[in-house]
Amino acid sequence: MSELAKSLSPWDALRFRPADLGDVDALVRFINSAFRVEQPFIEGDRTNPDGVRAYMVRGKFLLAEDCSALAGCVFVELRGDRGYLGLLGVDASRQGTGLGRKLMDAAENFFREAGCISIDLRVISARTPLPAFYRHLGYVETGTAPFAADVPAKVPCHYILMSKTIG
Repeated sequence: MSELAKSLSPWDALRFRPADLGDVDALVRFINSAFRVEQPFIEGDRTNPDGVRAYMVRGKFLLAEDCSALAGCVFVELRGDRGYLGLLGVDASRQGTGLGRKLMDAAENFFREAGCISIDLRVISARTPLPAFYRHLGYVETGTAPFAADVPAKVPCHYILMSKTIG
């Protein structure tokens, strides 16, 4: 954990809220920065303004922000009685503080309030630490799927599908 993360209470001045169209540019910058860890195996940026707006048509982003900047986000989408979540990202200075788990709790609460019985997500196989993170939160692997054909991968990848039943 960084010294900055250790010196701050992770919830100092954090506010959680749904994103709106005024957040598109900030979300693009944040998501592309947060997902730079994928550059060894994915070519280019993760998203652009049109991509974020397309996500907002299908679902919504839940944001965690402090007085100066976006600290984290997660995308949530209702699919009948199931929820789908993705693009969980935490600012590098706040990683290891529990903010990722707090965003996951916010997403799960969103889905519970919407009447969902399960939540689905997918992770890129090359992001090897992620399945363990989600397993720790109660998600189980349910299968695999081919990697998106329109995403320029530098190495062979597939999706690992995971789900969790919620009450």
